[in-house]
Amino acid sequence: MFNKISTFKFIITLIAVSVFTLNLNAQKKQYKIKCIGFYNLENLFDTIDSPDTYDYEFLPSGKKVWTSERYHKKLHNMAEVISQIGDEKIKGGPDILGISEIENKSVVEDLIKEPQLIKSEYGIVHYESPDERGIDVGLIYKKNSFKVTHTSYHNLHFDFDPHDKTRGQMVVTGVFDKTDTINIIVNHWPSRGGGQKVSEPKRDAAGDLCRHLVDSILNLNENAKIIVMGDLNDNPDNASVVKHLQSKGKESKLKKGDLYSPFYKVYKNGVGTTAYRDAWSFFDQLIISQTLLSKNTSDFVFWKAGICRKPFMIQQDGRFKGYPKRTFSFDRFQNGYSDHFPTYLFLIKEK
Repeated sequence: MFNKISTFKFIITLIAVSVFTLNLNAQKKQYKIKCIGFYNLENLFDTIDSPDTYDYEFLPSGKKVWTSERYHKKLHNMAEVISQIGDEKIKGGPDILGISEIENKSVVEDLIKEPQLIKSEYGIVHYESPDERGIDVGLIYKKNSFKVTHTSYHNLHFDFDPHDKTRGQMVVTGVFDKTDTINIIVNHWPSRGGGQKVSEPKRDAAGDLCRHLVDSILNLNENAKIIVMGDLNDNPDNASVVKHLQSKGKESKLKKGDLYSPFYKVYKNGVGTTAYRDAWSFFDQLIISQTLLSKNTSDFVFWKAGICRKPFMIQQDGRFKGYPKRTFSFDRFQNGYSDHFPTYLFLIKEK
């Protein structure tokens, strides 16, 4: 049953998808390295009832028996993963990490106090969303590495379904090294509930909103550096990403204003970040502006990207062997992590 998935053995976690060939160890030049990632935390809820949202599953009295003990195990496990994202170059977690499926700011505050992360001194950007389940997007950042200068939040509306309440999109602008400004757009697009085709217009609308935000940034500065990240619930070759967001997987195909998807080729080779019915999807994407593709390393530019897929994060046996090891399996607590693998990229700058 699992032959298709078992063929994709990730012997090396880091995926070489560089825009240009650059071996840091072989060069005489020295580089500063920054790591930026995204991670869907899969239902990081507290144990407190929020009457305005559908969080009843994640209560001590709910069917998942979401107790304080289980909540703190979840926090520990999430911190364990985050602390190892990009750890081949950056220790203590990424400089910047976009996150999704968080219930509120309080759970993020608890998360960054975990022993694996507390020394990294993360700051938080968070807005409450109108999502019916009560899940939001957010961002954590190392305060000694990245200085936030501006944030904004933009709700996603559907003219064809005005009563649907879902996650909006968060824009965070900040500075590395006092000079390099980076704009980040954190997303969690509508799910495929009801079927991919039926739900497709909502993700197309999400792509349109994100494209509008990208254009707004570029209109202010055509050389702006932008990173779009999130669980898009679509793959790099779906219309929401290619047509509406205007992201491409080949440099030669890029037109002015297009975005570049460093994971496009990887996805086409059968690799993904989440699995369902023996098929991998690459929903957890990092997509960058052309300004980050420069070979001029006097400012921060894209180097390469990867999937964080440590052995302890993978289900080792049973029906879902090879899948991400999640917190619950059919409401049975298995003390796992998330049903998504996190993704990340490295930016480099010559010292």
